[in-house]
Amino acid sequence: MRIAALMTAKGNNTLSRKNLLPVSGHPLMWYPASAARHCKSITEFYASSDSDEILNLCQDLGYEPIHRPDYLALPTSLHADAINHALGVIKEKTGGYPNLLIVLLGNTVFLKTKWLSEAIEILQQYPDITAVTPAYKEQDNHPFRARKMDKSGCLIPYFDFAEATVSTNRQDLPDNYFFSHNFWALRLENGHLPSEGHQPWTFMGKKVHPLIIEEGFDVHTAEDIAKCEQWLEHNNIFE
Repeated sequence: MRIAALMTAKGNNTLSRKNLLPVSGHPLMWYPASAARHCKSITEFYASSDSDEILNLCQDLGYEPIHRPDYLALPTSLHADAINHALGVIKEKTGGYPNLLIVLLGNTVFLKTKWLSEAIEILQQYPDITAVTPAYKEQDNHPFRARKMDKSGCLIPYFDFAEATVSTNRQDLPDNYFFSHNFWALRLENGHLPSEGHQPWTFMGKKVHPLIIEEGFDVHTAEDIAKCEQWLEHNNIFE
């Protein structure tokens, strides 16, 4: 079984050079890239980016560079399109596609080698699972508590609860989970992403298995760097 890691990191970001910002002595994206390099199950390493600086760093870490076209590096570009482009390049380079693809996101330190190994083991053991990704429980920001604005400017629920009574106590609500978005372990269908899946991440397929973790975050502002460094003080990405 071919298992490949694909680092995805744009140079064109709202936060300038986001994936290369220094975090505890290393560029931000060094952490997910290095954690994956320590995973014994992964034997192929690729990096997709529009930035030569990012690709050079990844190449130094043992990743084969894939130059992403500018139209796939826009703020409106979809992640799935960049992944499919990379898969096409991998096919050209190697003559075939991997069976499992570990997609790494370059804007987070929140990843451990053991999580990658666990995700791969699940996909190997259960062939009906289409993807594995870390997720964390979050009751405060529950969808039953969310509101949207109607035409009159008032806030109303997203759901029509009809006659049902929804508790104001978060502990009474159904368990709610969010993807951590630090990596996605994907099972490919003949070299392609799953053709059907749950919105908005349809490329994960319909059977997504979670790795339950305590929290998750990625970097969108300069203030997030301090949170990354605080997490690294108490966690070892290589464990």
